[in-house]
Amino acid sequence: MNVLITGVTGMVGSHLAEYILAEHPGVAVHGLVRWRSPKDNIRPILNRITLHLGDLRDLSGLINLLNKVKPAKIFHLAAQSYVDQSFAAPVDTLDTNILGTANLLEAMRHAGSDAKIHICSSSEVYGQVRPDEVPITENNVLRPASPYAVSKVGEDMLGLQYFLSYGIKTLRTRMFTHTGPRRGSVFAESTFAEQIAERELGLASGPVKHGNLDSVRTITHVKDAVRAYWKLLEVCPPGEVYNIGGSETLTVGKILDILKSHAKVPITQEVDPTRLRPSDVTLQIPDVSKFQKATGWMPTISMEDTLLDLLNYHRVRLKSLYNT
Repeated sequence: MNVLITGVTGMVGSHLAEYILAEHPGVAVHGLVRWRSPKDNIRPILNRITLHLGDLRDLSGLINLLNKVKPAKIFHLAAQSYVDQSFAAPVDTLDTNILGTANLLEAMRHAGSDAKIHICSSSEVYGQVRPDEVPITENNVLRPASPYAVSKVGEDMLGLQYFLSYGIKTLRTRMFTHTGPRRGSVFAESTFAEQIAERELGLASGPVKHGNLDSVRTITHVKDAVRAYWKLLEVCPPGEVYNIGGSETLTVGKILDILKSHAKVPITQEVDPTRLRPSDVTLQIPDVSKFQKATGWMPTISMEDTLLDLLNYHRVRLKSLYNT
């Protein structure tokens, strides 16, 4: 069986590829990459997966790719996924995420693909929920509060529309905060971990910079997330949408406190006004009972271990990068 992963070089895509290779050895992993995509995350498995150069904005190329690979499962993870960048470049975010997804679904339609496809939406589509709407179910009102969130609403609804209109076997997930090794340093918990590691190694000094610390999140380890994604396409019926998230809830400030508690040097902190968003999503607590009932999936890695894994990743990465 062939599977295709868009965004295979990213944090989630690379972990998903590793998971499939380790747990499903009879599956051939194919990845869509742009020519300039950095391959650091997949370097250890480059000789075990097949990469295909292409772009989600090239419909004809996607049709040719699907006809060549004939995947049974597609994990569509590629996206402009940084909320702050979406405020700086909203049109590019909408183009990449909405039009890219439309092209991929159109390619499936034109190629006659019978694959199950995972459309990776986001908990950001819910926006700022009211306290009486927590925990958030899949039926909650969508109130996107950033161009990124709007783009994910677009992806989400395209997935539903192509199922209803053409019978494309789409499944949508609204994943809540997930992190771990290879998490981009632009995200809050990862930049905290990187800044702490820099101070431990003497690469930087002064307070750790942060934005809004009051937002409430649940945390899922990326390894638990990719197990969930595999389960999704393995057992769930097409056309459905599922919340996926952790079971431990905490504020962004508490995330920073936990990371500081593992630091090898004293750490201070201060707010950086440039890290505050024009509008923020501050209450993200999911109801994941629908997905757990459908699949039996449960997170297995604790929030504390998840954050320590992230900190250790930055320690090793920076030590290697600077030969310290």
